[in-house]
Amino acid sequence: MKQPSVSAACNCRRAPRRAFLADLGMGFTGLALGAMLHRDGIVRAATHEPAVWTPPDGLPHFAPKAKSVIWLFMQGGTSHLESFDPKPELNKYAGKTIDDTPHAGVLESENLKDNVVEFTAATRKMMKKIFPMQVGFKKRGQSGIEVSDWWPHLGDVIDDIAVIRSMWTTDNDHAAQLQFHTGRHIFQGYFPSIGSWVHYGLGTLNENLPQFVVLGGGVPPQLGGPAAVGGDYLGPEHNGVTLNVDPDDPLPFGRPGDVYREEQAAEFELLRKLNHMEGVQYPDDPALKARIKSYEMAFRMQASVPELFEFSEESAATRKLYGIGEKPTDYWGQILLTSRRLVERGCRFVQCFHGYHDTGGGGWDAHQDLKENHSRNSRQADKPIAGLLKDLKSRGLLDETLVVWGTEFGRTPGVEGEREGRDHHPFGFSCWMAGGGIKGGVVNGATDELGFHAAQDRHYVTDIHATALHQLGLDPKRLDVPGQQRLAIDYGKPIEAIIA
Repeated sequence: MKQPSVSAACNCRRAPRRAFLADLGMGFTGLALGAMLHRDGIVRAATHEPAVWTPPDGLPHFAPKAKSVIWLFMQGGTSHLESFDPKPELNKYAGKTIDDTPHAGVLESENLKDNVVEFTAATRKMMKKIFPMQVGFKKRGQSGIEVSDWWPHLGDVIDDIAVIRSMWTTDNDHAAQLQFHTGRHIFQGYFPSIGSWVHYGLGTLNENLPQFVVLGGGVPPQLGGPAAVGGDYLGPEHNGVTLNVDPDDPLPFGRPGDVYREEQAAEFELLRKLNHMEGVQYPDDPALKARIKSYEMAFRMQASVPELFEFSEESAATRKLYGIGEKPTDYWGQILLTSRRLVERGCRFVQCFHGYHDTGGGGWDAHQDLKENHSRNSRQADKPIAGLLKDLKSRGLLDETLVVWGTEFGRTPGVEGEREGRDHHPFGFSCWMAGGGIKGGVVNGATDELGFHAAQDRHYVTDIHATALHQLGLDPKRLDVPGQQRLAIDYGKPIEAIIA
């Protein structure tokens, strides 16, 4: 594309700053600033009217109970029936069809007819032959909450946890992962994720770290991909920043080895001066200021982020608490220890994914041999998660750190064919929250006797969002962006029964 002349661009004899940055861009090393500026449209921004809308000031709307969130997501669909919601009726009627039990009404429920929007081309067959629970349960802690024997370590800390047994969603395929994070079915398009709303609404606690970090890989592209941790219309500066649990390669945009930090510092000092010139010439251009600020933060991250993975700074007892150095728990333990180190240093929102990138398969998606799948996955996840809660509590961080555990849906009460697995089940499932002003040792909501439908105190996924925002001192309705229509269900409702 032909570059406009100097006179056409700014009606003066001096080259405009944007054109100068465009020409200079390829001279910047490390972060390939020229390419980033072109990609983000900054070199073309002078042709647009400056935005009038002013984003939030970074202050909570009311007194917060939490400063940060660690969001744990089990990919594939963890069975509520083998984790936190025991159903003895499944054992009693095992092998019978649902129609042959006193609970046949679950197949005629309005919730079944109205709630699911099919993602697949054909409606999923209803798994009517009842499949017994594949693991036992015990009452744990002083609260006596029943927890699966596959989660014994979490059972030890159940008195710090509020279990929510009445979740529901509308996507019966794995794009429900996107829905859990944005509140919208994939057919409705992409919307800001919960981490992006937190990043948008609150100011930074540490200028040297991103405020929304993604660990464990994220969501596959066919299921929404980056949109599950993206800012959408809030802007790319509110996207989650993906980090690798590898001290030698923590950043996907790390600086080349032959670029000296002093050289980069000089480049960014020049960028700072140019940014000051921009502020004089275009005082009402927040988009450019936001992106330049993100580049400066990226430079600082190249020094601060690798330090996050210096686990040698941690005691042997702490590493053992997370299962680091033990075969089934090492990778997930490193992720969760990193999440603690992040919030300890001032990161607002840490998104941790377990499943697709660390299990060598489909995560928790147990269409067959549920016993093998879930026992293996829980051996990886149970000890590190409990270790995280214990570690946060011992350091006085649990009171100000909200920990959320979720999954895209549960699993069917019926067996899938003859393969001893369970199919996807969006009608009723479980998640839990701990810390950050949440009551411990309580259960909210319930599914019916078969674990089929969320029956009492039903909660759509955005109720989890609303609860998290509430604990951070944010009112979601005060975060609205003019021109971006939101539905009533997008806001959700805080789950008051579990708030201390």
